[in-house]
Amino acid sequence: MMAGKMLTHPPRTVLELRIWERRETLEQFATFAARFAKEHNEPATLSVRHLKRLVSGRGEGGKPIGRPQRATARLLERIFGTSIDELLSAPNDLPTDDRSERELRAILRASARIDGTVLKLLHDQLNATRRIDRQLGAIVAHEEVTTKIKQVTRLMGHSLTPANREALAALLAELHTLAGWQALDLGNVAQSWEQYEHGKTAAKEPTNPAFGAHTAAGHAFVLIDLGDTAAAVELLATTRKRVDRKVDRLLRAWLAAAHGETLAADGQRSASLRTFDQAAVLLPDETSNVDGPYLALDSVHLARWRGHALARVGESEAVDVLSSALDRLDPTFTRAETALQVDLATAFMKLDEREQARAHLARAQTLAADIGSARQQRRIRQLRASMR
Repeated sequence: MMAGKMLTHPPRTVLELRIWERRETLEQFATFAARFAKEHNEPATLSVRHLKRLVSGRGEGGKPIGRPQRATARLLERIFGTSIDELLSAPNDLPTDDRSERELRAILRASARIDGTVLKLLHDQLNATRRIDRQLGAIVAHEEVTTKIKQVTRLMGHSLTPANREALAALLAELHTLAGWQALDLGNVAQSWEQYEHGKTAAKEPTNPAFGAHTAAGHAFVLIDLGDTAAAVELLATTRKRVDRKVDRLLRAWLAAAHGETLAADGQRSASLRTFDQAAVLLPDETSNVDGPYLALDSVHLARWRGHALARVGESEAVDVLSSALDRLDPTFTRAETALQVDLATAFMKLDEREQARAHLARAQTLAADIGSARQQRRIRQLRASMR
């Protein structure tokens, strides 16, 4: 590690490794050490130049560095809770048990430093990933989500502050839910099921039942893709009943729309349309959800979902509903447009308007290829086969 830069080589000393674990440059750590010394009445000073020699384990001309002054050693020992001899040793010189203990202490300290700013940053990162996912597809964003899941899982597992742990658990449930939807779109149904299952486990910690309901509902979409539409209907009906009046109107509207989709997939036309009517009544004017799970649901997306159900059950009005939704859809929702184009092709096929159906299939094929949507590509192949 050099001043102003993060570590770009294997740590030469335990001290260098410990500073790297704090995600600090030498300049930042030297500033922290000066503040720590002042607050704890330690007489030592620690310049960046001196720190560079200590972390390298070498002095002028590459000679092994001797022990630092007692005041400096005491300051470093108080900061890290580790002897100066260990701090100046090579990381691999430590016994395995000592390395494991050191790593545990490091992650416990990192988790203890989580505050509102860090939590907001983690949420902002998730929102940024969602934007990339909806516009460029899971083929670009899925790996980033799974990496973030590992990070948040580790932080939550070592958090001793109940409020922070609950916030991290809610975030983890959201990450698993997004990963589940991505896996389904990529055609990995078994992986999708597992991600939703992990999300349900994480969602048990937050007191807000909305996270558990949102994640549990994801299994219904996996069941639809597996062809078990009756089980999907039952799952959504049970979930809605369990959280009715316990969650806000936006989630209740979202669950109703999801239930309507499962009913359409199961061929229950009238029940599906009634459920979509319920969703429309429940949908609030304000559709941002600060305290609960992320839900991409407003009047446009609800129309898109309803149009999908109408196309499934062969209703002629599906074309008008879907066309209106397409005209109003935010262009950054590429995956949503892909599904909508397939739905329009399906609706035109029901009307035996094959040229219109082919035009929408061509657009859907281009989008599905761009974002790597195996799910929509499968629907496109099925439609093309029916047109022969």
